[in-house]
Amino acid sequence: MISTANITMQFGAKPLFENVSVKFGNGNRYGLIGANGCGKSTFMKILGGELQPSSGQVMIDTNDRLGKLRQDQFAFEEHTVLDTVIMGHTELAEVKAERDRIYSQPEMSEEDGMRVADLEMKFAEMDGYTAEARAGDLLLGLGIPEEQHAGPMTAVAPGWKLRVLLAQALFSDPDVLLLDEPTNHLDIHTIRWLENILVARSSTMIIISHDRHFLNSVCTHMADLDYGELRLFPGNYDEYMTAATAARERLHADNAKKKKEIAELQSFVSRFSANASKAKQATSRARQIDKIQLEEVKPSSRVSPYIRFEQTKKLHRQAVTVEGLGKGFEDLTLFQDLNLQIEAGERVAIIGPNGIGKTTLLRCLAGDLNADSGTVKWAEAAELGYFAQDHSHDFADDMILFDWMAQWTADGEQAVRAALGRMLFSNDEVKKSVKVISGGEQGRMLFGKLTLTKPNVLLLDEPTNHLDMESIESLNLALENYPGTLIFVSHDREFVSSLATRILEITPQGIRDFSGSYDDYLRSIDV
Repeated sequence: MISTANITMQFGAKPLFENVSVKFGNGNRYGLIGANGCGKSTFMKILGGELQPSSGQVMIDTNDRLGKLRQDQFAFEEHTVLDTVIMGHTELAEVKAERDRIYSQPEMSEEDGMRVADLEMKFAEMDGYTAEARAGDLLLGLGIPEEQHAGPMTAVAPGWKLRVLLAQALFSDPDVLLLDEPTNHLDIHTIRWLENILVARSSTMIIISHDRHFLNSVCTHMADLDYGELRLFPGNYDEYMTAATAARERLHADNAKKKKEIAELQSFVSRFSANASKAKQATSRARQIDKIQLEEVKPSSRVSPYIRFEQTKKLHRQAVTVEGLGKGFEDLTLFQDLNLQIEAGERVAIIGPNGIGKTTLLRCLAGDLNADSGTVKWAEAAELGYFAQDHSHDFADDMILFDWMAQWTADGEQAVRAALGRMLFSNDEVKKSVKVISGGEQGRMLFGKLTLTKPNVLLLDEPTNHLDMESIESLNLALENYPGTLIFVSHDREFVSSLATRILEITPQGIRDFSGSYDDYLRSIDV
């Protein structure tokens, strides 16, 4: 079990959160949720001992081991991939390192012999002889090929180093496991593998994630960091949201009822307080007013952008025809001889492992990248709205938010301010440079652009990256109501399941084209 007593964290004048006292235990899996900037990662670092709180303390049961997903992916460059994973179990890694050191000596002293015998006993007790096999299984599950296991961490690509660190956190199989955004950089199939691994474990877990399906599949409880305090609720994310919304609505309804009662009593007091015959009743009613307490409805730190995608022109029949499309880089062919037709109004999800060519295919469709062979022919009336995974090109020029948004409409200042307001940018913020905004803010700016330009085809590459839960849900709803054609890449299972009417999965063996929802697709391949 891990618990906190009166944890307060203060940056500047206002505390991020204060007097947080909470217990996490019993093998429960807690989803730590809250709006961007509310302090989730800060709280997780305090639990993991990486950050000291302004006041208060963290307590972990004696003999309980703590494991965590490390975020510094370049911290293990001097080690092999397997050794990096085994380091998740600190005690085992130390025993293994000392044992290996003694065995590597040209001659062993009597003292070394006694020492290594003791180490061998400890190594066996900690199941050290199967450590490399267990670490290898985790790496394979996370898509790290076997030929890289014995190699150095320097040979692993940056995004994939985080997978090795995730394997490290899982290998430790601790009593308490802290996971901050464990699904980042994972494809949709690997996330499903991770869900099954976590559900099978008995560790108490605290997990930060913006993936709703992942939270629903894995979590037994929600820990909501809002209003500067932390509250625990039983159930997964959807169950919590339903209960929390109902509780808030009940609070508003109860207060409305009390306000009506106060108004009626106040009216009686005003009318009859000066009337001698009714003075006693008026005084009684006044006392009743004093006894009625309105419940405090605290303002939430959660705010949702208002996103609504429309199309200026409606497409009919075919949106795009692709013939013989092929693309590769150097010796690697990503896809070839691709033929497909996408009808107007279809919602096509492009899925597949990382690095397989999803972004490349979307860029070829958008005309952002030239294919090596074949043609992409859009309908004459097609107007494309493209949301790239890398936004650096969109914000290459240094300008203020207002001027950037003004490029996409001829309807004047009010239309620009309204578009920015719907995307949660205040009047003070519109003079900020586009160079200083976060990834989530860049995403909202691009959604604002697409609401103004009103394309009839949307091409979206990982649009939920960097977004908080409220923005993801607003985007999801906007796309459900979008009348145009949608082609998108996403690793967010809930997003794909709720939107796709057709699945294109890119595999090493070629492209699978399935007409139907993502859940139907999984059933069709017996998953």
